[in-house]
Amino acid sequence: MTGMPQPFGLLAEVTHQCPLHCVYCSNPVELFERSAELGTDDWLRAIRQAAELGVLQVHFSGGEPLVRGDLETLVAECRGLGLYTNLITSGLGLTESRAESLVSAGLNSAQLSIQGDTAESTNLVAASKRFDKKEAAARIIRDAGLPLNMNVVLHRVNLDRLDAIIDVCVEWGAERLELANTQYYGWALRNRELLLPSKTQLDEAVGVYERRKAELEGRMELLWILPDYYEPYPKPCMGGWAQTALTVSPDGRVYPCPVAEEITTMEFPSVRDHDLEWIWAESPAFQAYRGTDWMPDPCRSCSRKELDFGGCRCQAFALTGDAGRTDPVCIHSPDHHLVQDALDRANDGAHGDAHGDGDGDGEQLVYRRPTVSARRS
Repeated sequence: MTGMPQPFGLLAEVTHQCPLHCVYCSNPVELFERSAELGTDDWLRAIRQAAELGVLQVHFSGGEPLVRGDLETLVAECRGLGLYTNLITSGLGLTESRAESLVSAGLNSAQLSIQGDTAESTNLVAASKRFDKKEAAARIIRDAGLPLNMNVVLHRVNLDRLDAIIDVCVEWGAERLELANTQYYGWALRNRELLLPSKTQLDEAVGVYERRKAELEGRMELLWILPDYYEPYPKPCMGGWAQTALTVSPDGRVYPCPVAEEITTMEFPSVRDHDLEWIWAESPAFQAYRGTDWMPDPCRSCSRKELDFGGCRCQAFALTGDAGRTDPVCIHSPDHHLVQDALDRANDGAHGDAHGDGDGDGEQLVYRRPTVSARRS
């Protein structure tokens, strides 16, 4: 593997089962049933192969990883291999005893997601009123001796409540808060018309972020994940396609980023059939967009090609149907109008406010499992 980039992170999506129904969910549109998930032995083998490949961190995610009864076994395997482990959780289902057993197994940290600052806002976004369970989970994580990291996905529905959201995270004792502006893939793309904020709303939120970041320096770290639709150039694709990390999905298929499963024109290999070293170094899927030789113009002749790597392959596919095209976010992309049209609609004044108060047009948020819906009015 001379000259081959080495991954340092593994996202282990151990299940798609989840108690929430978030309108911005980044998991694929078609979810895997429990019967299709990798078994314990398969996951243990994948973790060992990841360590041999050079991975240093394993992030257990889903869905909700706490539904896996063997999570402690997987964490313990990581500890034995010297890998740092992080639990990415909704907090629903976390108990004192479960936290204690995970810490005993070797869990190093936990990231708790919230959708807003109240039960009502949580219900609007995730079709769940269990805000109290999230608060309890924050306490349980702290009491277990784990650093409490928190995450909130930002969009038109909650951006105006950013100050209050930060207050909640401070009150709950978070050491780090990731403010992740919605990325429009999969389910989030279905809800883009109701989630994409206006430029005015976004600018006000940036002001709140900068003020609170300075205010909380030394007490809580705030991170701002850019809303790339409003950027002139696209975000780099995970440091470049198949450069820094890999994702193993619940059924064992392996991807160079968490949302690459949306690229339905590609065949991604599985840990059931191949070891991770072959997948990383030799599989056609991982080689497809690695480096810059694959790039069409305008990327091929662009001075930024080593900075943003043509942008996000998943976003290119989501918007154009071709993962090899320049990310439409880029102002030089021949498909940039696809993003600009969405921005024009987000800023034309026809949307309701950030709390779902509509103008009577009947638009609805579509939940991750569309058994329920909520009108903006």
